[in-house]
Amino acid sequence: QVKLVESGGGLVQAGGSLRLSCAASGRATGSYTGSYTMGWFRQAPGKEREFVASINWSGGTPSYQDSVKGRFTISRDNAKNTVYLQMNSLKPEDTAIYYCGATTYYNSRNSRTYAYWGQGTQVTVSS
Repeated sequence: QVKLVESGGGLVQAGGSLRLSCAASGRATGSYTGSYTMGWFRQAPGKEREFVASINWSGGTPSYQDSVKGRFTISRDNAKNTVYLQMNSLKPEDTAIYYCGATTYYNSRNSRTYAYWGQGTQVTVSS
């Protein structure tokens, strides 16, 4: 079993920054850590959940959606079993609920391959 808990969302003005955290426990940590990819997705009202970024616990190059490249950075702290999403130069179109997920598919961008999800954290960017 894997448990994921997101935090760090909030209200920010356009051009501002936020850092989201996703704390993992259970089979996504410890000796199983390297077998999981952690991903951030987002879902705006009336839209489907979309991929934002992903990173594998064991290393390798992170993956990003084109619209966030150069603005968002995904990183991990293996000692804390936590994945972060640093979001800079935020835009109103970044407004959504952000979800953290875990998958055994390496750097997957497909939400259907993610077996575990957190509860989500709201990010609102005002213009």
